[in-house]
Amino acid sequence: MHEHDFIQLALYFGALILLTPLLGGFMARVFEGEGNFLSPALGWLERLIYRLGGINAKREMTWLGYLGALLAFNFVGFVVTLAQMLTQAWLPLNPQHLPNVPFALALNTAVSFMTNTNWQAYSGEATMSYLTQMTGLAVHNFTSAATGIAVLLALVRGLVRKQTDRLGNFWVDLTRSTLYVLLPLSFVFALVLVSQGVIQNFRAYDTAKLIAPYTTQVAKTDASGQPVKDAQGNPVMETQSVTEQTIPQGPAASQIAIKQLGTNGGGFFGQNSAHPFENPTPLTNFLEMLAILLLPSALVYTFGVMVGDKRQGWAIWAAMLVLLIAGFAASWMAELQMNPVTHLAASMEGKEQRFGVMNSVLWSTATTATSNGSVNAMHDSLSPIAGLIAMLNIQIGEIIFGGIGCGMYGMLMFVILTVFIAGLMVGRTPEYLGKKIEAPEIRWAIVAILAPCVLILAGAAIGVVGPAGVASLNNSGPHGLGEILYAFSSAAGNNGSAFAGLNANTNFYNYALAICMFFGRFLIILPVLAIAGSMAKKKIAPPSAGTFPTTGPTFSLLLVGVILIVAGLTFFPVLSLGPIVEHFLMLAGRTF
Repeated sequence: MHEHDFIQLALYFGALILLTPLLGGFMARVFEGEGNFLSPALGWLERLIYRLGGINAKREMTWLGYLGALLAFNFVGFVVTLAQMLTQAWLPLNPQHLPNVPFALALNTAVSFMTNTNWQAYSGEATMSYLTQMTGLAVHNFTSAATGIAVLLALVRGLVRKQTDRLGNFWVDLTRSTLYVLLPLSFVFALVLVSQGVIQNFRAYDTAKLIAPYTTQVAKTDASGQPVKDAQGNPVMETQSVTEQTIPQGPAASQIAIKQLGTNGGGFFGQNSAHPFENPTPLTNFLEMLAILLLPSALVYTFGVMVGDKRQGWAIWAAMLVLLIAGFAASWMAELQMNPVTHLAASMEGKEQRFGVMNSVLWSTATTATSNGSVNAMHDSLSPIAGLIAMLNIQIGEIIFGGIGCGMYGMLMFVILTVFIAGLMVGRTPEYLGKKIEAPEIRWAIVAILAPCVLILAGAAIGVVGPAGVASLNNSGPHGLGEILYAFSSAAGNNGSAFAGLNANTNFYNYALAICMFFGRFLIILPVLAIAGSMAKKKIAPPSAGTFPTTGPTFSLLLVGVILIVAGLTFFPVLSLGPIVEHFLMLAGRTF
């Protein structure tokens, strides 16, 4: 630990606290249709979009109509991106003449970016053309983020409106989120990144001669790019002489800006934010880490404004912050401990020298506490406890600020469950924001909370018992289990980060993880909108002496307790077989 680490942490959390109400208040005005400082410049464009799309901005939708519009929009985007990847070899802006993407990988990637997961079983600079990166993947970075915000807005309206079945207009929410929030912030942030050295061009890749050529052993691949294996199933290695290096180029800054702000995380390059063209300086590292949490944090304040009681938002925000800091502190301490195997403390394996341990751990905590998934260090090289924290952040639903929009509506599912439990303890019908929480809302909330858990555990179980799942492992024992468990956690939680020792570019993982990503997204959106529709029809009753307060520290701590209990009951057994036992074996001097 160094003094400058604590100074940076103070600046980081100070900036987050300062910007949360400023940006959150602005977004509340945007989403409620009030004038803002961008209205004179962009109001005409918003109206033009409605006119060209044939949208009646004043016509509101029921929850089923809202869901139908959302699914139709996402399906069209998925099909267009899938078709683009399957034909990119014949499309423009492909100076490297990269081939068409194989179907299984294209399907996985299209589902991934549609669901705000941005799981990448490929290296961007070697697989995707500039056109695919810009008009396919980067566009989904905007639309998937805006979709999450739209679902949150529908739920908020369901909680505050009374005796109605209308939740707003999906197309209006989508347009305003993109036009007034995501695009302006991304434009400014991209310019800042370019000023720091993040590349933004359309040049063909450069080639540089190495001063000191070398030879290395690499896995032999067949014509389709798959590794060749011997009779025992081991990779066949061949000697390769390296005399030159390819320097990738491309329009990276524009995608990096929205990947962080929209909690998407998909890197332009295979090394993601560890690549110097994506994250070149300490300032870009700080700003990109801040961008990961900025909008999810601000949306909690937006929630408080829109429900008419900012204390409601701050109570939830406090619970999120407690979980974030606790996870970060545990990870940081674990990474600083002496490793009995290497006899080193503060291990730099898998980390960038220019960022160090603290920045790597803070990034890993922030990116898994949200659904961002970008990395500036390899999570596969984290100590078992730090890897466990990253995995657990995802498994509890990424509600520690969470993805943009989806983190907040996921947290509200736990709020409903917490209020229900509190009501049982005092023998009173539970209420939240003046509305009774009854059996239908509880059933839907349980579906939203448990659906990703089922996908994670079932997917990991299939992965570890079948030859197709274990054939991709780089490690055996508990760490091998961790690699598979992390992959399915990341997919079902719509995160996108990975324990990189797992080769996920196989038919089994491309299809299995695509299924988890799809249902991990929409099996939560469905119950959230159903709850919104149900709550909107109810009356609002004034608080009474028996009403459980949801604005103070007692509620915040109870909320944290419920989250940890649900996570422990669900995932402690499998985590005991993975990172927990790996930690104790590491202390005994054993590695895998």
